[in-house]
Amino acid sequence: MKEQKNPKKQMIVFYTVVILLIAVLNLVVFPSITRPKTTEVNYAAFLKMVDDGQVTKVNIDRTNMKITFVAKGRVPAVGSSATSAASSASGILSPVAPIEDKNAEHTYVTGVMPDEKLTERLLKKGNIQFTADIPQATSPLMTVVVDLIIPFALMFFAGWIFLRWMQKKVGGPGSMAFGKSNAKIYVEAQTGKTFKDVAGEDEAKEALVEIVDFLHNPQKYAEIGATLPKGALLVGPPGTGKTLLAQAVAGEARVPFFSISGSEFVEMFVGMGAAKVRDLFKQAQQKAPCIVFIDEIDTIGKSRDNSLSTNDEREQTLNQLLTEMDGFDSRKGVVILAATNRPESLDKALLRPGRFDRRIPVELPDLKGREAILKVHAKDIKIGPDVDYNAIARATAGASGAELANIINEAALRAVKCGRKSVIQEDMEESVETVIAGYQRKGAVIPPKEKKIIAYHETGHALVAAMQKGTAPVTKITIIPRTSGALGYTMQVDEGEKTLMSKTDCLETITTLCGGRAAEELVFGDSTSGASNDIEKATKLTRAMITRFGMSDDFGMVAMETVQDKYLSGNTSLTCSPDTAAKIDADVQRIIKQQHDKASHILKENLPKLHEIAKYLLEKESITGDEFMKILKQEPEKLKDSGEEIGLLQDETDNNEKN
Repeated sequence: MKEQKNPKKQMIVFYTVVILLIAVLNLVVFPSITRPKTTEVNYAAFLKMVDDGQVTKVNIDRTNMKITFVAKGRVPAVGSSATSAASSASGILSPVAPIEDKNAEHTYVTGVMPDEKLTERLLKKGNIQFTADIPQATSPLMTVVVDLIIPFALMFFAGWIFLRWMQKKVGGPGSMAFGKSNAKIYVEAQTGKTFKDVAGEDEAKEALVEIVDFLHNPQKYAEIGATLPKGALLVGPPGTGKTLLAQAVAGEARVPFFSISGSEFVEMFVGMGAAKVRDLFKQAQQKAPCIVFIDEIDTIGKSRDNSLSTNDEREQTLNQLLTEMDGFDSRKGVVILAATNRPESLDKALLRPGRFDRRIPVELPDLKGREAILKVHAKDIKIGPDVDYNAIARATAGASGAELANIINEAALRAVKCGRKSVIQEDMEESVETVIAGYQRKGAVIPPKEKKIIAYHETGHALVAAMQKGTAPVTKITIIPRTSGALGYTMQVDEGEKTLMSKTDCLETITTLCGGRAAEELVFGDSTSGASNDIEKATKLTRAMITRFGMSDDFGMVAMETVQDKYLSGNTSLTCSPDTAAKIDADVQRIIKQQHDKASHILKENLPKLHEIAKYLLEKESITGDEFMKILKQEPEKLKDSGEEIGLLQDETDNNEKN
């Protein structure tokens, strides 16, 4: 690696050049610019101009042995040998060319001669203002202070102001802190976090307990010859508590905690990132035992390939990090924790044993974990006795710890908005819907015909789900639009936690997703754009069944798709030939068509219930799962045949539009 220049030496050279430049400007350039323009004449010409009445002001400077005077008109031509000899003796130049303007005033300079009658001659004229500078004994120290120290002090002050401005303008507070790590250092009293503050991640906490125990009792491990793992990599989706876990480890171990983001190593100067890494590890070894936490390490730890320059700034920083992790002694008690959402993008050299020895998954919490997280975040909230944490946990499958904390906060805000002193179950349920689908759009105006289509669409989902054995129970149906863009939705909540999906479960889910479009086609004989989200979900699930789950009769147990960015976007890419991709598309279409036909068949068999539930939903706008099941199980009302019923509904819609 090319050796980088010392930035401190560069700054010393910079300041030296600036000082020399300012000295030249102050001593040579500025005086020549600011000095008034004068003409040098001999002493005889000065006396002649005094006698002719041209002189108006005279200043006799005996310290510098010169006379400065202001006169009107041109300089007279003086040719006497005595005067010329006098001027030569005093070092004064000969007169300049005549000045034509007789009334113009000009400043002239001549030398001081031993002329005792000069004062008497000036007084006789009467209209000449003349002064004399009295020689003063100036202290050499004062001269140095005034001429050198004060100007340079002002210069350094101006330079400091400029550097502060550059820090804010260009790179933030640490942009000019060359090679200094700006890691935040916490101690136990500042973090205030322990494992009690972390819920839903029991496996991750168990993996970190050993590190805490080593920092508490290093001798116990040294006796048997064991060494502390140098690093542990926390991997998981956003919001699962990776940073919180690192702070809890520091709090439990009661040691200093260095926290820095990977992006903070990226600097505007080449080599500064590597210098910051060196400084960070130097500080850590001075404060050992301690914990160093690097958040979003993928910023500097991305895999190296041939497309990058060998002198790339990010690669230099990564190489320095690898070197530092090899260089420090783990027996001193320095532990490196890092977190990332993209483990697949990290360099292999960073993940090998001896650097990050442990990879700790921090996954989305299960049902028990979600319930525990809700209770942790509800500690400081006034919760009513009717709140069922288990019901909320079941309704939030797939939610992260950060989302669950947001749900608790939204429930508290809603309770205040409604004028209550504590949070009730209704607040919790509404906050779940707010986080998932957005706030209610109570002011949205939907035409009666479209509102009826939405009601039949959502009823179709619910009815198809209820008529299948393996689907989750319906807990709520609503046609109130939400800010996320949903015009209505059907909520299903499993009684327990499901970690696996069978082929039957997948097919029944696809059938339920097809229920909304099937209801539109059955009742109104047309289809709308309201099923776009259902189509997207059904297509994605069907394609996963074929390409990743091995649930296709035509392809069997063959993986033809890979997942990229598992914890972020979850995008997939096909790893098969174009011919196979075409067959996959045909298989996807076939499966979805079969499940769509199945949904249509279920709705045709239960058409009276479809009308009854849709009519009730139009009146109430939102119904619970219990209300839905009550209507579904009771004896059907005496309704006309389906064709006549549809005609009446259409006539009613037309009349509403006319009104």
